[in-house]
Amino acid sequence: MNHSVLVIACGALAHELAHLRRLNRWPHVAIRCLPAELHNRPEKIAPAVRALIEEERERHAGIFVAYADCGTGGALDRLLDEHGVERLPGAHCYEFFAGSAAFHALAEAEPGTFYLTDFLVRSFDRLVKQGLGLDRHPELRDAYFGNYRRLVYLSQTDDPELDAQARAHAAFLGLAYERHATGFAPLNRVLTSGVSAWPS
Repeated sequence: MNHSVLVIACGALAHELAHLRRLNRWPHVAIRCLPAELHNRPEKIAPAVRALIEEERERHAGIFVAYADCGTGGALDRLLDEHGVERLPGAHCYEFFAGSAAFHALAEAEPGTFYLTDFLVRSFDRLVKQGLGLDRHPELRDAYFGNYRRLVYLSQTDDPELDAQARAHAAFLGLAYERHATGFAPLNRVLTSGVSAWPS
């Protein structure tokens, strides 16, 4: 075995996972990322994770999946139960980035909230504008976002340039803007719990 633990992750977490591997000094942890674009087709997430588990199982002492449910409607959990593999808690990345209590407080205060992370701020044009066809059909904006009231940027880093980009994305969508700094601590806690179940 080349590594003790394999983390199968959403590509949207690649930067954060690499940072946490360096921070925690986890040379025994390998990371394989699936395309972030799968979030636009969540029915494909569980089959893609299954393929990696089956490909990599014999090469590693343990596997941990760095996805939340992410719109799979429980399909990911059924797959992981079948293989005895754990995943990040919660319904989506916004919950484990913010921490469950903080996220639920945000959602309760304003259910009509659209969330961004560092990755999604950087990838907004590709995943939102182009992914939803708003670059070609801007009139669809209100059809997609008419029930939203605000955009909340859950920032992992203190980066004025990303903050400015997030503000611009909120303006493009016609939404009020808020920034909430999460840092890496909530994700680090849940990832450390999953990875530490296996020997280094």
